[in-house]
Amino acid sequence: MIIKSDMPGMNDKSPAGKKPDGTPYRVLVVDDSMFIAKQLGQIFTSEGFEVAATAADGAQGVDKYKELHPTVDIVTMDITMPVMDGVSALEKILEFDKNACVVMVSALGKEDIVKKSLLMGAKSYIVKPLDRKKVLERVAQILATRK
Repeated sequence: MIIKSDMPGMNDKSPAGKKPDGTPYRVLVVDDSMFIAKQLGQIFTSEGFEVAATAADGAQGVDKYKELHPTVDIVTMDITMPVMDGVSALEKILEFDKNACVVMVSALGKEDIVKKSLLMGAKSYIVKPLDRKKVLERVAQILATRK
């Protein structure tokens, strides 16, 4: 069995989910699919992020954001949800906090809605089905521009 001391430098990179001071970035996951919310949660926690909360629709997402503000660093926002869709929730969050860092999560075929979201102030988007590497790359790019 190979252990860390056998391979110096192995896994020396700091997790993407840690701030320079070592504390975790905090994520709010907003998605009506329990499967997608859980998948995003696992991707984030595997890299040292802290999932501050999850919400099953846009209205809950807005409420959770307001409740947790200013301790949430990034929000992943599904576009198609019951009660309040992701675009409306994005608008409400940005009205509350113009510096909010929201990443839209979209199925293929929703390019027009994604463009509208980006023009409104979303920082980026992630396409379903989720790809762990792409999710982490997108989020890391956004967090790097915030510092």
